[in-house]
Amino acid sequence: MNKDWTGNKNSIYTSLGASNHTDKEREINDYYATEPKAIELLLEQEEFKNVWECACGEGHLSKVMEQRGIMGKSTDLIDRGYGDGQVNFLQCLDNWNGDIITNPPYKFAEEFVRRAIDLIPVGRKVAMFMGVQFLEGKKRKKFFEEYPPVRVYVSSSRLNCAMNGDFEKYHFNSARLYCWYVWEKGFKGNPIIKWIN
Repeated sequence: MNKDWTGNKNSIYTSLGASNHTDKEREINDYYATEPKAIELLLEQEEFKNVWECACGEGHLSKVMEQRGIMGKSTDLIDRGYGDGQVNFLQCLDNWNGDIITNPPYKFAEEFVRRAIDLIPVGRKVAMFMGVQFLEGKKRKKFFEEYPPVRVYVSSSRLNCAMNGDFEKYHFNSARLYCWYVWEKGFKGNPIIKWIN
């Protein structure tokens, strides 16, 4: 029997975008810009006010929120020519009287959620754009028991994140499935899952 495809033990992980099994180098600062359509879809579902985009990159999400009149501030650890650079969100201590929305660096995703929830008042929201795989794992189960999202919006069609914001080179990323996770500080209960796009 002839095979027209061969792989190795990492092939399934690579196709799922698991960074510890992929043969591609990850961007050193985990900069994967989110296509603006992703935030447009979220804003069709949720209302936000005075938003802090805390990993803004080149402003792909922030610019859409600016147009909607809901931006408060945009920051990033790296100065990419948009917003305020040299701001380490994980070390921020000042409370934020509003909502926080971002696509966090994958390797610090859980820490970003925890920090964001700590910084906002009860009743305000945190929205993070992350892979569906963020839901799995025993350690993550404990995290979700402590911090249950109020809603999860699964994208039924693929949305794109491009390394270094280069959407021409990375015009379609078929390996990752993304969703918006929305937390409301003070919420205790079971999340609602909805499908968008």
